[in-house]
Parts: sequence; structure tokens; C-alpha cells
Amino acid sequence: MLTKYTLSELDCADCAARMENHVKKIPSVRHVSVDFASLSMHIDTDDMTSVTNEIRKIEPEIILCEVKNGSIKSGFGRIKDIDVKHEIVVIASASLLFVIHLLFENRLNRTPYMTGEILVVLSAYLLAGKNVLINAARTIKTGRIFDENVLMVIATVGAFAIHAVSEATGVMIFFRIGELFQGISVNRSRRSIRALLEIRPKHANLLTKNGIVRTSPENIVPGNMFVVKAGEKIPVDGIVADGSSFVNVSAITGESTPVAANKGDSVLAGSINSAGMLTVTATRHYYESSIAQIMDLVENAAAKKASTEQFISRFALYYTPAVVVLALCTAFIPPFVLHDRTFSVWLYRALVLLVISCPCALVISVPLGYFGGIGAASRRGILIKGSNVLDALASLKTVVFDKTGTLTKGKFGINEIKAADGFTDNELLAYATLAESRSNHPIALSIVNEAAKRYISAPSDITRYEEIPGAGVKASCPSHEIIAGNDAIMHMEHVKHDTCLTGGTVVHVAVDGKYAGYMTAGDVLKNDSWEAIEKLRKNGIEKIGMLTGDNSNAAEEVAAELNLDFYHAGLFPEDKIRIFESLEVGSKKHGRTAFVGDGINDSPVIARADVGIAMGKLGSDAAIETADVVIMNDRPEGVAEAVIIGKKTRAIVWQNIVFALLVKTIFISLGTAGLAGMWEAVFADVGTAILAILNSTRALHFGNCATG
Repeated sequence: MLTKYTLSELDCADCAARMENHVKKIPSVRHVSVDFASLSMHIDTDDMTSVTNEIRKIEPEIILCEVKNGSIKSGFGRIKDIDVKHEIVVIASASLLFVIHLLFENRLNRTPYMTGEILVVLSAYLLAGKNVLINAARTIKTGRIFDENVLMVIATVGAFAIHAVSEATGVMIFFRIGELFQGISVNRSRRSIRALLEIRPKHANLLTKNGIVRTSPENIVPGNMFVVKAGEKIPVDGIVADGSSFVNVSAITGESTPVAANKGDSVLAGSINSAGMLTVTATRHYYESSIAQIMDLVENAAAKKASTEQFISRFALYYTPAVVVLALCTAFIPPFVLHDRTFSVWLYRALVLLVISCPCALVISVPLGYFGGIGAASRRGILIKGSNVLDALASLKTVVFDKTGTLTKGKFGINEIKAADGFTDNELLAYATLAESRSNHPIALSIVNEAAKRYISAPSDITRYEEIPGAGVKASCPSHEIIAGNDAIMHMEHVKHDTCLTGGTVVHVAVDGKYAGYMTAGDVLKNDSWEAIEKLRKNGIEKIGMLTGDNSNAAEEVAAELNLDFYHAGLFPEDKIRIFESLEVGSKKHGRTAFVGDGINDSPVIARADVGIAMGKLGSDAAIETADVVIMNDRPEGVAEAVIIGKKTRAIVWQNIVFALLVKTIFISLGTAGLAGMWEAVFADVGTAILAILNSTRALHFGNCATG
């Protein structure tokens, strides 16, 4: 079982990758994922003591704190604040001393005052490099040398040794400036993402005998009553007991239009009361609420890394040692082969390579890009359960939909009732109501509602009830056995029945083995189904189809209206899996395949798909639990938006990878050839990281433009 921990005092992306690699080697660890963007670690182990001891060896400053699922506390590690004013004073002081050194360097050289000039430049170096020197010393104590701070100290001290004093000091000052900008950029990105995701209610106004008591939402239990004032967040899921208002549910579903909340209406935790005061009766504990589940899904997304992230983590482990080896070869091999160069020239080139040997631009910007994409999707009511899912969405070529409740509203009305000989329409409806009274299927509800409209009552003393997925139901009362469902269940029970070539969904009814007639239930397309299909086609989806348990006439109508490439009707759950697997085999060469559904019958196919997508509002708990993506507002257009966000996120990630690798390669080549000095090397190291981080923050704004 995965356990989550926040990581305080983790301030190095390369350190996060190294820590993950070390912990993976512990025998008792089955899985571990360290995420620098969210300052968190997900781990599956039976021996946390060994893990803690190993982390203390390699990163003694890090503080671990376990996070319980459904907790009111944030699942993100504490962001270490940067004292910008202090940093500016230090940098300005070091820069002033450095300028004084530059002004008097030549004048005081070889004079009695040269010692004073050396003290000035050494003070500038120590002032700017204090943190680097301290961190390097701590790192060396743990037995590591392939660390950014250690290599920076070696490079600058080496520069001092070959009398490149000005360059060593200037590089340390510029490195400090770069680290400041990099830290500010990373923290700003983290805070922006957390602002999108941190939608937990902070308190609840609990109604007690002594009046209103302010408490934590975690203290509310089902049955408690609480007050929600205008502008406050609803703390737990509940039912309005008194008052009327409008609630903003955009944080949960992405829908911007406020929803009316009157007496008897259900309200969700995390939504905001926009107008009057509401008195609400709690129906769930906080940890069971929609908002707690959403936050757990989003925060735990960091545990599922994309293959690109995994590649970068592996690359970072080998990149720094490889560049250090290249630097050693540059320092010692050419002087023995080429006799026209002095050792100090080649040593300087080697020191330039050490400055550029940290892969921070990659190990910081790539996770931030994915995390930003997940945050932007959540703002639109789309929950993506990992960066690996974002990559899969970007590779989709085939999307297959369920029909009822996914492309259609799932709100049926009875259009026709046709009784067989020996039965009246009202008798047929009464028997159907008895059979369907215990089902939550939309068609069953429409039958029960139609009976209520006609004031038709059915016996309530049901002695046996069986629901057959994809077919119908069988129910018994003391005097009759009733079967209700589609053609399949009639064939299974060997009941001769009418062949209906009518539109809509047909429900056949048999009583005591005798056919009693049929009724048709009509459904309508969701408002944005057509737009969803068009957006998917515009964004590279080559085949769009539908698998449904409904009859072929109803399926054909929907497929024709939406211009789908294919459809299969009259399917049982096992039929859906079989057909979907055959579609996957045919699509593997061209890209990945997604399935979009909402019912418990869809769960096996959702689990089988490359990308399983569930409708979260009407969807069953099983479908939501199984899915890789959850569309909280039930809009089919959300599927297209998820694909768009996946493609844009992957584009940003690869922009950062190509840019960082290209810059590093160019400057490694220039440094080896003696065409780039330490100044350029520092830009290639810190400057590239800053630019890549800023590029990653663009992912935060996809929620505003996920329209294709």
C-alpha cells in the first residue's frame, strides 16, 4: 500500500532524483516515487525505519511527515521561503567588493597593498559562496562528490589555483544570483499550482446546543448540522435543511455557472456559498467527501511518473559523472598529447565543464511541466491521475464511448407502452415497475417515474431480485415472476417476444414466462457531445466509436447524429471487453486507445484501456476508482480538453528537454574547445534552468485555452 510523505527542506531537484534512486535499492521497498515539484514521496514498504535511516545518510536536512488520505492538511511539502531582501543585500555587498577588486586589481598588483586587494576579492567570494561552501561540506560528509555545490567549489577553487581570481569570484556571484532567480521561479510555480489545487475548506460552523462552534471539517460526522455563510466553503457533503442560495461548484466540476441550492438539495464539500445563509445536514465524514477524494487523486498523481520523467531521472544519474569524467580527461590527457598548450589552459577548460555538469534544468522543469498540466486540468473539472496519463492522452488515436450517460444525458422518458394480448398498458407498466423498483439504472428510474405519474402502484413484497448486467432484471413476488430487459434476457429465458424496429431503448416484460409486451424509453444527446467529437478529430484522434448494451436502432441514431466511425450495439460487459481488445490490437501500430464510460458495467473496459475515462458526476464509484481520468462535470467535451492538455503538456516538456540538452551540448563542446569560459558556463547551467522553469509555468494556463 502506498504511503505519502511530505519532504521539508528538499531544495535540490538533483538531490530528489538521487534520493529516489538510493531508496529504490532498499530490499523492503516495493515502490518509491520522489517528486520535487510537490515536495512529496510516495512509498510502498514494510520497513520505513530503514528508509528513514537511508534518507538521513544522504540528505540529513530533510524532514519526513506522513500524510493520511482524506486529511484536511495539505499533501504538499512546505515551500521553503526565500529571504529575498537578505539575498539582495548579500549579492549587492559581494558585487560591490568585486567591483572594488576590479578597479584596483592592476594598480595594486605587485605592490605592498596587493594583500589588501586579495582580501577584498576573497571576502566577495566567501560572501557570495557561503551557502555553496556549507552545502558542499555537508555533501562531502555523506560521501558524495557528484553534487552541484561540490563541483562549483572545485571549479572556483581550481580557478583561484590557476590565478583566474576575478573569474572565480564573478562566477560565484553570478551563480548566487542565478540560484535566487531559480528559487523564486520554482516557488512561484509551486504556489501557482497549489493555489489551483488547494480548495479544501478550512473550517466548519457546527450547530450545537450552545450555539455555533467553529471547528475543523474533520470533526463533522453524518447527522451533524452546520451553517454556511455567504462566501464560505461548504465543509462536508450534505443536504440543505434550511435556507436557499446559489453555490459555486467550479472548484469541483469546472462549471462556472452557480447552481441553485434549496431545501432538500445535495451540496458538495469545497463548493462556495455565493448568496444567503444555508443550514446543512452532513451526510458524510470529511474523508469520504468529494473534495477529499479529489485532492487525494490530484496529490497522489505525482506517484505515477511518465516515461519521460523516468528517463530524465535515469539520465541525471549518469549525466553529471559523465561530464566530470570528460573534465578529468580534458585536464590531463591533452597536455601529454599536445605540447603547445600549458596544463593551466586545459585545467581551466576542465573547470568550465564542472560548472555545467548539473542537470537541474531538466530535473526541475520536467516534473513542474507535468504538475502544471495536472493542475490546469483539475481547474476545468478534469482529474488526471498521473503524469504517465498525460503522456498517454497525448498519444491517443482512437477514442471509444459508451452511450447512455456518457454521450447521452441518461435521463429517459417513456415514449410508448405496447401491451401484448391478455395484458393492459397499466398492467404492463405495473409489472415492469415491480421488476425495476430496486434498480438505479436510468431506464429503470424512468419506468418507476412513469408509473408514479399515472398513480400506478406495484406490489412491494419482492421475494427475489437478480440484476443481470447488460441484459435486465428478474424479480419475484408471492404471486408472480417477472422478467424485464432487452432482447438478450428474453432469449436467455426462452421467451418469445416481438421484434421491435422502433427508435429508442426497448424494455421487454414477461410475467410467469409469458410475454406481456414492451415499452420504449427515449434519451437525448448531451448538449456538447457533437462539439466533443469535432474537437477530438481536430486534435489528431483518427477513429471515434461507440460500444453500447442498447439496441441497434437506438445506437444507430446516436452514431449517425454524431458521425461516428463505428458502433457496436446489444453488448454484454464481456462483449465490450472482447470488441475493445480487438480494436486495441488494430490501433497499437498507430497510437493508444481510450474508453469513456460511466456505469459499473463499464469498469472492466475502463480498466483494460490504455486510457480509461469515467464520468464522475453520474458515474459509478467502481468506474471512477478504475479510471485514469475522471470528468467531474460529465461533459463529453472534457474528454477533448483532456487530450488537448495532454498534448500541450508533452510539447512543453519536450521543449524543455530539447532546449536544455541542446544548450548543454553546445557549451560542453565550446568549453572543451576553449571557446567558452566560466561566465558562459554559469549561464548554460543556471540560466537554462530558469528559462525552462518559466516555460513550464505556461502549463498552468491551459485551463483558459483548452478549446482546441
